[in-house]
Parts: sequence; structure tokens; C-alpha cells
Amino acid sequence: MSTTYDWDLMERLLHEVQNGAGHSFTPRPYAEQHAAGLAAKGDAVPELDHLKTKACEYEKLLFERGFIETRPEEEGGNGENFVLTQRGSRLLSLIDSAIPGNDHPRQVLNEQADALDEATFDEVASKAQIA
Repeated sequence: MSTTYDWDLMERLLHEVQNGAGHSFTPRPYAEQHAAGLAAKGDAVPELDHLKTKACEYEKLLFERGFIETRPEEEGGNGENFVLTQRGSRLLSLIDSAIPGNDHPRQVLNEQADALDEATFDEVASKAQIA
């Protein structure tokens, strides 16, 4: 069975990490904002508690698998926020909806048993044709 991810929510979390100097990382409010954004676009909105839980699970997964790490104090770290690692930056560049053609990398990632397994992701992200 393959693991599928909500790439839009994942993208939101990664952008919050990227812009999080001096702020605590709070996945639940980010999930609420993500849901509000979906509603504003007229898209279907997943059940909010489920989305908040998923955001917290993604935070844990991104940290444990080396996509994000604790932000150093000299970069605005407060012990409750993160920076993107090189792996996290690659993930964001693949799934970023602001970049034209992001559908193909997302599709390739979805075809993996678990696209965010460290070895799987590193192998897939190294293939130039998905970028």
C-alpha cells in the first residue's frame, strides 16, 4: 500500500518553515489557513480536525526524515521553529505550486510507495527529468 500526501498542505508547511524566523512553528493554525484558502477557491475542504492532525503528523515526519531541522538561534531560532534542510528545499522546489509544471513532480512522487522515505525521495529527486 502506498502512502499519499496532501502536497498542498505539505507545501504550506514548508513555506511556513522557510519564512519562520523569530516565530514558533504552529501546524494547526497553518492547517486552518490552508482550509480557508481551499474554501476561498471553492475547492472541497477536508474535515478540519483531520487536517490539523495531518499537519502535526507532517511536521513530525518532515523533522524525523531530515526535511526540516531546528532553526539555529543566530537565524531567528527560538527552539520551536525550523529551517529547511537541503532535502526540504528540494522537496519544496518539486511541489511548489508557484513553479509552472509542478504537477508532474507531484505525480511522480505519488507513484512511489512512500515518496518521503529518505532513500526513495533522494533517489527520485536526483532524477533530472522529474524537475
